[in-house]
Amino acid sequence: MKKTGFLFDKRFLLHKTGPYHPETPERLEAIYKGIEEAGLLPKLTLIKTSRADLKWIETIHDKHYIDRFSDACISGYETLDRSDNQMCGETYETALLAVGGILNTANMVMEGKIDNAFCAVRPPGHHAESDRAMGFCYFNNVAIAARYLQIEWGVKRVGIIDFDVHHGNGTQHLFEHDPAVFYYSIHQHPSFAYPGTGREFEEGDGDGLGFTKNSPILPGQGDEAYELSIKKDLLPEFEKFDPEVIIVSTGFDAHVDDKMSDVNLSTEGFSWIIKMIFNMAERYANGKLISVLEGGYSLKHLPELAKNHVEILLNGGENVY
Repeated sequence: MKKTGFLFDKRFLLHKTGPYHPETPERLEAIYKGIEEAGLLPKLTLIKTSRADLKWIETIHDKHYIDRFSDACISGYETLDRSDNQMCGETYETALLAVGGILNTANMVMEGKIDNAFCAVRPPGHHAESDRAMGFCYFNNVAIAARYLQIEWGVKRVGIIDFDVHHGNGTQHLFEHDPAVFYYSIHQHPSFAYPGTGREFEEGDGDGLGFTKNSPILPGQGDEAYELSIKKDLLPEFEKFDPEVIIVSTGFDAHVDDKMSDVNLSTEGFSWIIKMIFNMAERYANGKLISVLEGGYSLKHLPELAKNHVEILLNGGENVY
């Protein structure tokens, strides 16, 4: 059994998005319920969160944007940059706590206190650009964690795998010139194709050319298409890249019963994906794997999906190469 960390804090529920918004506090409550009722909490190392130092946020986000976000919350604004980025007075501090908890997780992984972890945080992050909020996201949690590993821990090769059903435009754009970070995304395109990025020809730029890989999945496809694309597109690239740490943008919104997508990934399909990623972490990164929650909006299925996810982090699974 692995030493698996679990990051959750009730303060993540303080970010309120108003009525009818899909990114609700109930998402985290459902995830926690699934893990708790499965009897997994005693097997996990619970990770404490703390407010992130702004110097780490500023490695990714423009200072003017950070100030604008803070001021908007203080002033009582209900949205930032786009109408789907609904927020409340506590959103800025909640976002800082989410980042801080993930950086604490990174420290524990690098110190060998845990092998891997699941960070059940909100707000999510992978759509956030350096200077604007997008798609329910304010601070790019995964991008900040990757930069932190580079600066604080001297990690030379960070692999990011994004299986949220929406392309992580923010993460891709932030690292598309950086050959030390490989960004891979598998996502739906077209239809429900927010944010409209993530085509096959987007492969990075400049020194980072060849260190971005996208696997668009057509509407109506499911497990077989995901398995084929991951084996064809991701495995050969990580074989060459040989990441020292793997960070995962974990979105559960490709589920067949999630109204935010038109692909038909099954519950078993999600388990296959995390088993594959677990095996890659074992093979390339000495097991160093940090999973960070992005999307996933089916309150009915989130408990089981999260429970399965954590069980695989704890126990691994059959080799699915």
